[in-house]
Amino acid sequence: MTPTTNRSATLHRRSFLEAGSLALGGLALSDLLRLRARATESGRSAADTSVILIWLQGGPSHMETYDLKPDAPVEYRGELRPISTVVPGMDICELLPMHAKVADRFTLIRSISHGFANHAGGAGRFLSGYKPLRPLDKLAQYPCLGPVVSKMLEGRRDPSVPRYVASAPNVYGGGSADLGAAYLPFVVAADPNDANFAVNNLSLAPHLKDRIADRRALLSSFDNLRKNLDRTKATDSMDKFNQEAVSLLTSQKARDAFDISQEDSQTRDKYGRHKWGQRALLARRLVEAGCSFVTMQMNSPKIPGAIGNWDIHAVNGHLFDDARARLPVFDNAIAALIEDLYDRGLDKKVMLVVTGEFGRTPRINPRNGAKSGTMQPGRDHYPAAMSVLVSGGGMPMGQVIGSTTAKGERPLDRPLDPNDLLATVYQHLGIDYKSTLTDLSGRPVPLIPHGDPIHELG
Repeated sequence: MTPTTNRSATLHRRSFLEAGSLALGGLALSDLLRLRARATESGRSAADTSVILIWLQGGPSHMETYDLKPDAPVEYRGELRPISTVVPGMDICELLPMHAKVADRFTLIRSISHGFANHAGGAGRFLSGYKPLRPLDKLAQYPCLGPVVSKMLEGRRDPSVPRYVASAPNVYGGGSADLGAAYLPFVVAADPNDANFAVNNLSLAPHLKDRIADRRALLSSFDNLRKNLDRTKATDSMDKFNQEAVSLLTSQKARDAFDISQEDSQTRDKYGRHKWGQRALLARRLVEAGCSFVTMQMNSPKIPGAIGNWDIHAVNGHLFDDARARLPVFDNAIAALIEDLYDRGLDKKVMLVVTGEFGRTPRINPRNGAKSGTMQPGRDHYPAAMSVLVSGGGMPMGQVIGSTTAKGERPLDRPLDPNDLLATVYQHLGIDYKSTLTDLSGRPVPLIPHGDPIHELG
């Protein structure tokens, strides 16, 4: 600990931390540092790679984004039309013109499918690789992607920043399951576009500010890491790992990574001065600083004319009015993120994945809108066909993998499973996708029960 005479000089840095969140991914910091030391001694290492998952809760329509069917009957194709991109033969929605300009920097996967048509079950299936036993349970029964990454990379990455950061504690239908709360994300829920944006998890609780000089109180705020220390010799009893933990938690590197105000106005404007754009920018800052896995949900956009998430049943809203309001904001955020990753030389280090839990029904299902009271178009849940965007990761870009039938109803060629995408993500992160975790009964369980990396992305 810092001597009393130097305490005022370090108070500002310490005030950046909140006592209730002084763990990376929930792992006790001293334990993390011990694991890191053991990993170094054993010669284990992990590639300096990261993943950004942009999660589109509710399930985006493939028919209005990345897999339009202009030649299908009107009750399938709808009102929107495709436009060409800089990649010959790759057409996307007319409401995504900024995507079209950077299409050589992303790949579209149009042939992923699974069998779970409700939100919780779909998300759990997609993110864990396992069929959920209780498809309606909002928490996954199997460890999902983010927590698995947090577990598998503990002790193998720079501990001066969190391994796993997300804009919410869980994706609806996702979670850490048997891994426990230790591997849930460091949560940054606030809107980065807010003028008063602050990461509450990175500032001391008010009742601790006046007690910062009390080393025992500070230690107890570290999840009681050293609750059995002799109160008069707390500082002397801290081993080097706990001392490193204190240093880590006052890390200027972590502080800077979350401080989006350090970005110049031009960059912030490029992403869009809205929640989705600034979340995308924050994700870039975090992976650039060394975070291994960042999940940013793009829901509740507060855009006039758009519903809260991507669940655009007719009862929730007008399918095409919602798209015209939502997609330009989405287009701005995703295209800026892709361009920024490449321009900053992060395209080999960082793999970007943009997806939701499933697609939408190819056939439009008109219903009376709950708010409008009139008949309007919508699409329902549909896991049999969906589109996923991937970018970076040192992978071949500017391609379309797979296709769906003429009406967008099912994969036509190169059918893929969510597990193939999971295997690709794990491989990019230096994680053996054929390795196992231990469940609560002590049995080894494969990370995914089947699936292989997508060779077109190799």
